[in-house]
Amino acid sequence: MSLTRRAALLGGLGLALGACDSGYRGPERTVTIAAGESGGFYLAFADVLAAEVTRAEPRLRCVALPTEASVENVERVRDGTADLGLVLADVAQSALAGEPPFPGAVPVRALGRVYENYLQLVVRADGHITGLSALAGRPVSLGPVGSGAAQLAERVLAAADVSVRALRLRFVDALAALRDRKIDAFVWSGGVPTPALTELNRTTPLALLPLASLLPRLRQAHGALYEQVQVPAGAYRGMGALATIGVANLLVCSPGLATDVAAAVVGVLTGRAAALVPAQAVGTQFLDVRTLIGTEPVPLHPGAAGTYRALHG
Repeated sequence: MSLTRRAALLGGLGLALGACDSGYRGPERTVTIAAGESGGFYLAFADVLAAEVTRAEPRLRCVALPTEASVENVERVRDGTADLGLVLADVAQSALAGEPPFPGAVPVRALGRVYENYLQLVVRADGHITGLSALAGRPVSLGPVGSGAAQLAERVLAAADVSVRALRLRFVDALAALRDRKIDAFVWSGGVPTPALTELNRTTPLALLPLASLLPRLRQAHGALYEQVQVPAGAYRGMGALATIGVANLLVCSPGLATDVAAAVVGVLTGRAAALVPAQAVGTQFLDVRTLIGTEPVPLHPGAAGTYRALHG
């Protein structure tokens, strides 16, 4: 679908939302979004969403929080140190079931499926590494403990039956380590393009390794949460199109989030979708209002469900 046609559709849904008027009428309060690492797409998205919520709902002051991503975000929502969190669907599934790394079930609820997450296995273009098997025994950063990237990276390596010398570096440290040849690769799970990868690619040419061939094994072991996605040609300078593994990113909350707060945030997701694209991703990613309700396996929060019902019947 063209960007122009998509914008028209989103605008139409925005008018529909205006008609049902789900604006927040409660006392002034702060709403926090546990997001992701600095330099990543999801912190950038959370910053944009926070600004739009604050603009649309003057009684809500919305703030994005840098975190180490999905697992920490679930824990923050559970503990009440964040109202909302961006969480990969596979991590949310583990939280609901009380499976590792969670010691018990965490009853999260969803406000919407926001963006598709792209698993990106990054190497230096001059490293002559063309496949995952070539990384056996080499130093590879899987991402920090508690990140969704680390959980998915471990699952991918198990599916490929490849053992690496695993490090647990934060994103900014992994970028520097690859630049300085201290590691041979790192795993990043995020949007396309990721600004910090774009920046490093200007001085240290990078390449992504194909991972889509592992999708059947991943789905067999962990269910249908994973799907094949395409990194578009030119998303990063000098790189062609590449098939990799995708997993949905959900905006979640606790069951106890006030219904009018949930409704107000969903009102912004639907009514301002065209504006919720970080500048660096315009043309390659978009928030699709037609798939916002596809939050399986996480049930919708009642405030979200009511707002979608008002829009779609």
